[in-house]
Amino acid sequence: MKQYLLIAISSLLSAVLAILAYRYIDPPKEVIIRETVAARYTNFDQMDVSKQRLFLSASPTDFSSAAEAVIPAVVNIKTIQGGGGFDLWGSASVGSASGSGVIISDDGYIVTNNHVIEDSDEIEVTLNDKREYRAELIGTDPSTDLALIKVNAKDLPSLEFGNSDSLRVGEWVLAIGNPFNLESTVTSGIVSAKGRSIDILEGQDRIESFIQTDAAVNPGNSGGALVNTNGELIGINTAIITRSGRYEGYSFAVPINLVRKVVRDLRDYGVVQRGILGVFIDEMTNEMAKRLNLDAVEGVYINRVTPDSGADDAGLTKGDVIIGINGVKTKTLPEMQEQLGRYRPGNAIKIEIIRDGNRQDVEVILKNKSNSTALVTAKNEDILLDLGFELRELTREEQRRLDVDGVKVISIYRGSRVERTNMDPGFVITKIDNRPVDEVEDLVNYLERASGKIMLEGIYEGYSGEYYYAFPLD
Repeated sequence: MKQYLLIAISSLLSAVLAILAYRYIDPPKEVIIRETVAARYTNFDQMDVSKQRLFLSASPTDFSSAAEAVIPAVVNIKTIQGGGGFDLWGSASVGSASGSGVIISDDGYIVTNNHVIEDSDEIEVTLNDKREYRAELIGTDPSTDLALIKVNAKDLPSLEFGNSDSLRVGEWVLAIGNPFNLESTVTSGIVSAKGRSIDILEGQDRIESFIQTDAAVNPGNSGGALVNTNGELIGINTAIITRSGRYEGYSFAVPINLVRKVVRDLRDYGVVQRGILGVFIDEMTNEMAKRLNLDAVEGVYINRVTPDSGADDAGLTKGDVIIGINGVKTKTLPEMQEQLGRYRPGNAIKIEIIRDGNRQDVEVILKNKSNSTALVTAKNEDILLDLGFELRELTREEQRRLDVDGVKVISIYRGSRVERTNMDPGFVITKIDNRPVDEVEDLVNYLERASGKIMLEGIYEGYSGEYYYAFPLD
C-alpha cells in the first residue's frame, strides 16, 4: 500500500513541476491574427478617429459578446407599398414588405437598404424590445442601395462604426437581421472577398464594391448589420446570389466606410453629394498591362477625359493608369468607385497614376455632375425632376465655341412637362423669362420663386436662330 501511495505522490509532483516549468520557462505566446492597419472607427456623427487595436485568437471562437452588443440596435422594418415590381430578392413589392435596419445614432437615425423601403407609403419600425414607431424617410441613394430613415425617440441603442478598409479575407464576421420575420437572427461566416461587383444596381452612378461573406443571409436580412467580432458595424447586408431564391453561400454587404459618407449626406443635404472625377475608364486586362509594360494586371485605365472636369484641370490624360486614391490602392474598378464615392464636390484628392511607366501623384479637385464644385441640394433635384430634365453648366470650350453663357440640357424625361414642349437634349438655355442665366443654381432659384408660365430662351449648337419653350409651373 505504501508503495502505491509513493508512486501516486511522485506522479503528482512530477506533473506540478512540469506545469511550472512550462509556464515560467517557456510561457505560451499571444497569437495576433490582425491587424497591421489602424482600425479607424467612429459613431454616426463624428469625424474618423484612428485607433490601433490587436485581436487575439480564441479557441473555441466565441461570438456571444459581439452578438449581445449588436442585437438591440438591429430593427425590423415593415412597409406598406403602393407600387409594383420586384425587389433584389425577387419578391413582389405590392402590398407589404419587410426587412431589417440598423440604429446608427441614439436619437433615432436608422440605415437600411433602398429596396427595403422603395415605393413605400408607410414605414413601421419594431425594436428588439418590441417598441414600435412610425418612421420618417430622410433620403435614399439607389446608386448604393442605401436609405436613411428616422424614428422620433431618444436614448436608443446604436452601433459603433468600424473600419471596412481593415477587413481581411478570411476574417470572422456576424450577420444580424430578421430573415423570414425571424427577429434578431445571428449567423456567422468569414469574409470571402472584398471589392466585389455583382451587377445588380442600376444607373451610371452605381457603386458596387461589396464585402462578400458566407454568413447565412436570407430575405428579410436586407438592411441588417454585418459586424466584426468586436461588435463594430462594418457593412450593411444588401443582397445574395441565388438560383433557388434562398441562401446558397454568397451574401454581399455595402462597406461601412461608404455607408458613413452616404448617410451623412442624406441627413445633411437630403441627397448624396457625389464627387465626379471626370474620366471614362476601363478595367485593366492582361493584354493592356503587357502593352503598357506594367508589372501587374492592376489599376484602372483612362480612355477619355471630360473637358473642364477635375481630371482635365489636374492634367490627367488618356493612357494614364489610376492605381491609388489618397494612399489606398485601387487594383480594380469597383475599388476605385468605392474610394471616389467617399468624397464630395470640392474635395481635393491625391490620385496615384502610372504614366509612361513612371509612378506619380496628381491632386484633383472633384466636381459635380454640373461640372462645378457646388454642393447639390434636394431642392434642386426635386424641382428639375418635377419638370423633367437634367442640366449642367457650359464648359469653357463650349462657352468659347458658342460665344454665349448658359446652362445645357443633358437629358429629358419621358412624359414630363419639358418633353411636351418638344425641347431636345443639347438645348442651351440662355434666358428664363428674359433674364440671363449662366448657372444651374440661378435657374433653380428663379423656378422656386416663380409661378404660372415659364419661358425658356436659348440656342442649339449647329442651328441658327433662337428657340423658345414655354410650360406651366403649376
